[in-house]
Amino acid sequence: MKTLFSKIITPTYTSNWYSDLMLALPRIVACYFLAVNFGGSKFPCPDWFIQDTAKFGGVFAMFPAFFAWAAVLAETFGGALLVMGLFTRFAGSMVMITMLVAIFFQKWGGEVWEMLPAMGFLWISMYAVVMGSGRFGLDHLVAQKLK
Repeated sequence: MKTLFSKIITPTYTSNWYSDLMLALPRIVACYFLAVNFGGSKFPCPDWFIQDTAKFGGVFAMFPAFFAWAAVLAETFGGALLVMGLFTRFAGSMVMITMLVAIFFQKWGGEVWEMLPAMGFLWISMYAVVMGSGRFGLDHLVAQKLK
């Protein structure tokens, strides 16, 4: 179990610390805005967001409060975890799934400009899932302790 946890939490490093820094800056800045402006503005989950989630149809209409709360928590706490670089791959997965739902169920068919925030968070979360936090995150410190 410790080996699996170590593999999941250990980030991938670039050859130079400044490359890791340049890759960490978009994660830190964008996910700060994700946690505060996008997720934080919906916390606690407002009724309008639950109703909006129900309009997606299918399973979303069956359990709109569950999925609305899942999205709010993923944006708020997933964004905060990505800022800190803690459980980066897990948080990135939560944000990635949330942004895919937002793009395809909420924003699809509208203007491309309306999709760009969700697409930007999607790209950053995809990178976080693959690379982890790099040297500039708490995952790096946890991985060092596990060695």
